Amino acid sequence: MNISIVIPLLNEEESLNELYRWIASVMQSNGFLYELIFIDDGSTDSSWKIIEKLSEENKEVKGIRFQKNYGKSQALHAGFAMAKGDVIITMDADLQDNPEEIPELYKMITEEGFDLVSGWKKKRYDSVISKNMPSKLFNYAARKTSGVKLHDFNCGLKAYKRDVVKSIEVTGEMHRYIPVLAKNAGFNKISEKPVLHQARKYGTTKFGAERFIRGFLDLITIWFLSRFGKRPMHLFGAWGAIMLIIGFFLALYLGIDKLFLNPYGRLITERPQFYIALTAMILGSQLFLAGFLGELILRSKKDSRNYIIKEQRNFKD
Repeated sequence: MNISIVIPLLNEEESLNELYRWIASVMQSNGFLYELIFIDDGSTDSSWKIIEKLSEENKEVKGIRFQKNYGKSQALHAGFAMAKGDVIITMDADLQDNPEEIPELYKMITEEGFDLVSGWKKKRYDSVISKNMPSKLFNYAARKTSGVKLHDFNCGLKAYKRDVVKSIEVTGEMHRYIPVLAKNAGFNKISEKPVLHQARKYGTTKFGAERFIRGFLDLITIWFLSRFGKRPMHLFGAWGAIMLIIGFFLALYLGIDKLFLNPYGRLITERPQFYIALTAMILGSQLFLAGFLGELILRSKKDSRNYIIKEQRNFKD
């Protein structure tokens, strides 16, 4: 199979039929063998009924329905697990991503040898204040922190080599940082392609301004995980050692001063150095303990998905 198109969605009943026809037209005109995987992330409208109807009429359409809304990352995780294509394309269901971009993205993976190609919405049809400006700030911070030189981490239109999506685990709200996850997994041939962005035709956006706050928090998380996720003791142990050394030498100084240099001076408990030493040693011990616990948790962790699939359509065991 050439292409698996993975589309997570939430309450997009108005756009699904039009999106399917558009994608089918592009796939057929280019002669691609493909599958179209819709992941209904707990929609409360008639999105799933439309997916059921499309899957009954078209064998290439497949559907996954979540028990409730788990988030875009979990939807992508489920879609990636089921995808069988040599190239996996992700896109949003709101008709803002253009399916006409798919053939060129496919060629960049298969002919130019890239592991991942991310769309870059150079011209956006979103609110400048609420989306464009925060997005530019967010992307700048992501580039500087992760070292992945992309202009648009948030673009839903991306193409992946099959090995990439089978090697990474997209959890929490890490869908924004799939290129970073791919880089951390050893897939370094990452590029981007300017893509057409279209104004939303139906409904309203499902993401508010709070996504940027969560995005920056996730950025800190993924920075930590990429550097210390497999060796937490290297971070906590280092800081713990520094704190213990500071506390030890301060305590040693106080002890020598009280016993030999100034035995009749102030009580040790009346000196601020005593409390600094005590605090440093307590913090050092706690950091060491955090490092040990992190190592134990890491070694006992079992992989498990954190979503429930309620129904599936057109998937064969």
